[in-house]
Amino acid sequence: MVTVSKAALKARMLEYFRRVEETGEELVVTDRGRPVVRVTAVRAQQTASELFADVRGRVRYRGDVLAPTAAEWPET
Repeated sequence: MVTVSKAALKARMLEYFRRVEETGEELVVTDRGRPVVRVTAVRAQQTASELFADVRGRVRYRGDVLAPTAAEWPET
């Protein structure tokens, strides 16, 4: 995570934004030493299949997947 003051950001904003885009590292902007803004890169959304592709076929659930969960998650 990179930290920068508002004044430094104003002077070199495009440079900082490009760095966030390229590295994916967060940028925290401070005002008088206090964090006020967090800048992060926007990531492309993944489908559930893409997101869990690395664990496909390796996870096992030994219970009934279709069993009601009312006892665990009471209605409010």
